[in-house]
This record gives sequence, C-alpha cells and structure tokens, in this order.
Amino acid sequence: MLSLKLTVDKNNKLAEGVTAYGRGAFTEAFELFTELADHGDGDAKAWLAAMYANGEGVSASMPTAVCFYRESAAAGNVQAQTNLGAMLAMGQGVERDVNEGIAWLTKAAEQNDMFAQFNLATLYSKGEDIPLDNERAAKWYRAAAEAGHYPSQARLGYFYVNGIGVTKDRVEGYLWLTLAAQHGVGTALNALEALVPQMSMDEKRQGSARVEAWRSRTADVSRHARLRHF
Repeated sequence: MLSLKLTVDKNNKLAEGVTAYGRGAFTEAFELFTELADHGDGDAKAWLAAMYANGEGVSASMPTAVCFYRESAAAGNVQAQTNLGAMLAMGQGVERDVNEGIAWLTKAAEQNDMFAQFNLATLYSKGEDIPLDNERAAKWYRAAAEAGHYPSQARLGYFYVNGIGVTKDRVEGYLWLTLAAQHGVGTALNALEALVPQMSMDEKRQGSARVEAWRSRTADVSRHARLRHF
C-alpha cells in the first residue's frame, strides 16, 4: 500500500510540474521536477533536460541537458531517447557520436516515435559519417509519414517521385506530396506543381483516389507534445 501511495504522489507531483511549466511558471516547475528526479523519476529527468537545454527556470546548459536526457533515456523515456539520439548525432552539448545517436533513435523509432523516425531517416539519407542507406531512410520516412508527420510525408513523396530507396511511383509520390502540401509544407507544394504536368490522366485519377481513400480511413493525426529544443 505504501509503494502505491508513493507512486500516486509522484504522478500528482509530475502533473503539477507539467501544469506549472505550461503556464510559464518555470521556477516552480523546475523545483517540482528536481524533487522527483532526486528520487529517480525518469520522466521528471526528461523535463529537467528540456529546461536545461532551453534555459527555462535555470541557466542553460547543454551538457547538463545531455546528462539528464541520458538518465531518462536509460530509464525508458522514449522522448528522451529521441532527443539524446539527435544530440549525439549532431554533437549538440556532447561529443558527436553518430553511431550511438542512431542506436538511441532506433530504440525510440521502434516504439513509434515519429520524430525519432524522421531524424533516423534523415541521417540515413544524408550518409554523413555512416553509409548512405536510402532504402532504410525510406522505411523510416514511411513510418513517420503514416503517423502524420508532414515533413516525412514530403520526403517520402520526393523519394517516390525520384525512385530513391523505393521503386519510382508517381501516383504514390502524388499521394504523399499532396498530404504534406495540404499542411503547409512548401517543398511538397513545389514538388507537386512540378509532378502533376508529368502525370497521365489515369495517374491523376489514381492519385486523387488514393488521397480520398487516405482521408476516409485516417483521421487527421495531430502531433503529440514532445520535449524538443531543436
């Protein structure tokens, strides 16, 4: 019974911290998260990491943010795994280590974090310090695109139009570029305007049908809040 009560108290305090953070009471939020973190709460450590990264309620310190993200990631916080992976891959607040960054991003991506999937795909598509792997990039762009991540939809559409990492398919490219363009991704709109004149009437009909089918079976996916600073 005691352990249950302690868990409830921790959850309440975390919620208080999140609420305080949301209304801009950063000092109060920082104190609440620190108290929880001192007792090993991994989620509180993720919030502290974000606050150190952004300089909210505390002096900004990227190395300290990395330390808290690492502890939170090790405790299983998916958002911390994503941020830690991105920071390692970019060398932000820590010595650059693309391989370790990919390991953390993969861990989060496999738990369906769309931002991890997008970052992972981008690393593979650039091939900087790691082998270029457009097939793997396309796989992760698709995972994020299907979850409703608009930049990933734009990139996936570009891949299909140009046959990068996937079999060239203008209809599939039209689908993903249209979805991204409708949510304000400028690069997708430009690519779509260049693609449409190249498509046959049959391809256009197929593309429109796929867009409508997507809308009918998939509700508009809103992005979940993430502890992001980059």
